Amino acid sequence: MSSFTFANILLESNPRSENYPGLYCRADKAVSLNPQDGFWMLTGAGTFDFTTYFNALSVMKLLRYTTAKGFRLHIELRGAACTVVQTVTDQFSKEPVPVPETSKRLEESDRWTGVDIDFRVDAGTVLAGFIIETEGAVEVRNGRYEFDLENDPNDVELVLATTTFKKESFVAANIDLVRRGIVESDEDVSKHFHMYVMDNGRTLDKAALDSDRITIVPEGNVGGAGGFTRGMIIALEQEPPATHVILMDDDVSVSPESIKRTYNLLRILKPEHAYSMISGAMLNYRIGEEQCEDLGSMGPRGEFQPCKPPLRMSILDDIIYNEMFEPTEDMHRALYAGWWYCCIPTAMIRENGLPLPVFVRSDDTEYGWRCHSEFITMNSLCVWHMPFQEKYDAAVERYQTTRNPLISQFTTGFAPGSDFIYAMFNKLRLELKKFGYANAELVLDGFEDFLKGPRFIGQKGVAERTFLAANAHKEKLMTFEELQRAADKDPALQGFDIRKIDRQFIEEDYERTYPQRLVDYVTDNGQRYFKTSGEGYAVIPLMGWVYPAGAIRGKQKLIALDWYARKGAIRTKDVERYHAIRKRYLRDMRYYRAHAKRLHAEYAAARGRFTSIEFWKDYLDMQ
Repeated sequence: MSSFTFANILLESNPRSENYPGLYCRADKAVSLNPQDGFWMLTGAGTFDFTTYFNALSVMKLLRYTTAKGFRLHIELRGAACTVVQTVTDQFSKEPVPVPETSKRLEESDRWTGVDIDFRVDAGTVLAGFIIETEGAVEVRNGRYEFDLENDPNDVELVLATTTFKKESFVAANIDLVRRGIVESDEDVSKHFHMYVMDNGRTLDKAALDSDRITIVPEGNVGGAGGFTRGMIIALEQEPPATHVILMDDDVSVSPESIKRTYNLLRILKPEHAYSMISGAMLNYRIGEEQCEDLGSMGPRGEFQPCKPPLRMSILDDIIYNEMFEPTEDMHRALYAGWWYCCIPTAMIRENGLPLPVFVRSDDTEYGWRCHSEFITMNSLCVWHMPFQEKYDAAVERYQTTRNPLISQFTTGFAPGSDFIYAMFNKLRLELKKFGYANAELVLDGFEDFLKGPRFIGQKGVAERTFLAANAHKEKLMTFEELQRAADKDPALQGFDIRKIDRQFIEEDYERTYPQRLVDYVTDNGQRYFKTSGEGYAVIPLMGWVYPAGAIRGKQKLIALDWYARKGAIRTKDVERYHAIRKRYLRDMRYYRAHAKRLHAEYAAARGRFTSIEFWKDYLDMQ
C-alpha cells in the first residue's frame, strides 16, 4: 500500500482571499502571509477552522469515486502552544464536529514541528477537516492531505485548453498563475501537463508568453467551439498523447490548486469511473463566495438552467449541500457540464467525436449530452467567472441560442425532451412585447440560418460571418450620456434624468389584474388586434430574459438600461414593424413544418462529418 498526496492545504494571498477568507479558513483572528519565507501566520490566540470549501476533504466522494483507503493530514507548525484536531460533518451538520481522539497538542516552540493525524471517518462522513486552536501566534506551512492506495496511481497526461478573443488581461494572469503554480512546481503534475491558449483574436504576445509547457496558438476567429476543438485535436496528437483535456473559458480566474487536485483525482479514479467528466464549478467573479453553477440541465421549454440553487461557499451548510446533491431523473435527461471548467477523457473524444461547429453556445451542452457521461463534481474544483448578466449580448442570447440548440437537436438528438421551437417563439414574443424589434429579428435570423440546413452551417467561415452579422444587426446601445442627450430631444421622454435612476427604479415592476394580463397576452402589449399607440414611457432592464409586464403595458416608449455596462437604448412602439416581424415568423414556421423531416434527415446525416477530425482540420485550416 502506497502513500499519495492529494491536496495542499490552500491559503492564498490575493484580493479574493482577502475579501472571502471563509473559503479557506474560518477564524476569529486574521491569517496572513509571510512573503519573505512563504509560510502563513495565525496571528493570535483563537480558533482556526479549516473545514471549508477549499480545505475540507471530500470524504464521501473520494470513497465513492477513488481507490483511496485512508486519509491523513500532515502539517508543520511553530510558535505558541496549540492543538490540532480532526473534524467531520454529516449531511445535517451546521458546524464541524471535532474528533477528540485525534487531538494533538504542541507546546510553544521556535522550531518547526510536523503533525500527522490519521483521520477517522465512517459511512456517514461527508466532509473531514481540522481545527487549530492557538494560545498565541502560530506559523503554518506544508499542510497537505495524503491517502493510502492499494494500487499504483493511473497514468495521466493532462492538457489545459483555453480559448480567448481579446481578453488579454484575464488570459495573461491565468498563464502566469499556471506557470508559477504548476509548471515551475516540484509536484508530479508539472511533468505531465501542457497548457494551450487558442488565440482567436491574435492579440497575445506569443514570444513573451510561450514557455515550457505553455503554448500560444494563434488562429482565426472560430469561436469557443472552434478554439476548444483545436485544443482537443492538439491534445489527441501531442506526444505523449493527452489522457484528459480541461476546457476552460478565458474570462475566468483560476486557482492552480484546482488544476492540481483535478490531476490527482484523475490518478486515483476507480476503473468504473475512469470514463467520467469532471465538472468544475462556476463561482461568481464579483461575489467570490457565490457558486452559480456546476452542472446544468435543459428544461422542457428549451431553457438552460443550473441544477443547484445559488450557494454560498463560505457557509458549511451550503458546502455540504453542494457535495450531497444528486441530479434528479428529469435533469439526467439533458444533463451537461459547462466549459468554463470541464475535464474530458480523450478516450471519450475518440469514441464520440468532436464538438459541432456552432461557434458559441450549446457546444458544451450538446457534447455532455451526446457522450452520456457520468459527471463528477467536488468542492474546490472551480473557476471564478464573470456573471452572465454583466455581459449580456443579444447576438449571443437571441441569434446563437435560437440557432444552435436546434442544430444540436436535429444533428445528434440532443435534449429530446426540450422544445426549442417553443423557446424560439418565447424569445421572439418577449422581445416584441418590449419593443425590441431589432433583437426579435435576430431570433428569426438564427431560426432561418438553421432552416438553411447543414450544407450552409458546415461552410468554412460561416460561423464567424453569421456571428459578425448578428452583432451588426443587434439593437444599438448608447452610453448613458448619449442616451440622456437623445431623451432630452424627445418630447415623449421629458423629465427623464439618468442621474435620478438607480437599480431599484430599473428593476421595479407592477402587479397586473387578471383582465389586464389577458389583454396583454392577446394584444402583445397593444400591437395585435386591439392596437394602441401607447403613452408615456417606462425604464426597464436591458437583459432579454426579464419581463417587467406591469411596467411596460400601455407605454409608447421604453428605455432599456444595462446598468452593468452603463449603456442603454430607447425603444418606440412600432405596430407596423411588429406585424412585419410576425408575418416573417409565420412564413418561417410554414417552411419549418413543411421541411422538418427533411432537415432532421440532413442534419443527422451530417453528424459524422461535423464531428470528425478531417472536417475540423479543414475548417480550422490545420491541414
